[in-house]
Amino acid sequence: MRRGAKVRRRQREEWPRYLAARAAEAKDARLADFFAGGGLDPEMPIGEAPLVAMDFETTGLDAGRHDIVSVGVVPFTLARIRPAEGRYWVLSPRRRLSDESVTFHHITHAEVENAPDFSTIIDELLASLHGRLVVVHYRQLERTFLDAAIRERLGEGLLFPMLDTMSLEARIHRQSWWARLRRWAGRPVASIRLHESRQRYNLPAYTGHHALIDSLATAELLQAQILHHYSWETPVGALWR
Repeated sequence: MRRGAKVRRRQREEWPRYLAARAAEAKDARLADFFAGGGLDPEMPIGEAPLVAMDFETTGLDAGRHDIVSVGVVPFTLARIRPAEGRYWVLSPRRRLSDESVTFHHITHAEVENAPDFSTIIDELLASLHGRLVVVHYRQLERTFLDAAIRERLGEGLLFPMLDTMSLEARIHRQSWWARLRRWAGRPVASIRLHESRQRYNLPAYTGHHALIDSLATAELLQAQILHHYSWETPVGALWR
């Protein structure tokens, strides 16, 4: 086996080992149950995988100083998106909304004044994610904010593999030999933001910065990415991070 293939196989196996270890040591029963049943076989074809798109709107970009203000999730597969089964929550952040964040996601002080705390949706959110591969656009935000929110309320963190559609776009339009050649030639770097990424696949334009709509947009983007650049037989372990 070539060295590159060995490295990729080792990376595929790291998440299952981590999830098994967390299932055994998690103190909160809800997290233990999630870790025990939340992982997929890294060799499962992406075309067979149960998926769920997830998006957060937040009061800022620093998980240490800011908080989640809304959550959207939409279950799907490569064959079908189920928006009617999606969930959307507006939450009361523990850090005050800034004028800048209100302008960004249009969730106002009045809307969050009587909204529930993130702690009240933990059970429902975990149930929505359980047994599915979570798909996001820019995993650094969703991963760090979710881990911080769970850690603050339950005393232990929540990390698991995610499939990042922004990362997939980066592989194609930032890291490929063709993208590097364009940069060497002085051509502009392709944007890998959600809206611009969708435009490349002729997907419809949606109003951005709404957690449920962005979840739907992310699900559609992954379907297009797999259709154009990968295969339904591609193992999930080759795509998650």
